[in-house]
Amino acid sequence: MGDDELNELRRRRMEDLQRQQQQQGAVDEELAHQRQQQDAQIHMILMQILEPEARERLNTIKLTRPEFAKGFEQQLIILAQSGRLNGKISDEMLKKLLAQLMPQKKDYKITRK
Repeated sequence: MGDDELNELRRRRMEDLQRQQQQQGAVDEELAHQRQQQDAQIHMILMQILEPEARERLNTIKLTRPEFAKGFEQQLIILAQSGRLNGKISDEMLKKLLAQLMPQKKDYKITRK
């Protein structure tokens, strides 16, 4: 193989890699756009089913436990779509729902003799 052939192979390989990067960038951009639209839909549904205090509490939970909050939001949306919610969810009702879903903490007492 001569230097010209090696340079040509390198150039072709570089073009292929650049093309793949551009395609991957377009796919990533589309996925980000879809995720953004989905988040906007979830936000709109939550605005309709939660009172302002309950939304604030849920936002606080999102900051501390994002995975739990995401799952809880999905459950709230499912409840709303199935028609099992009567009106908007108040802060007190949200607290009760959270208490049902949160794992119970065990209290340990150590007594010394």
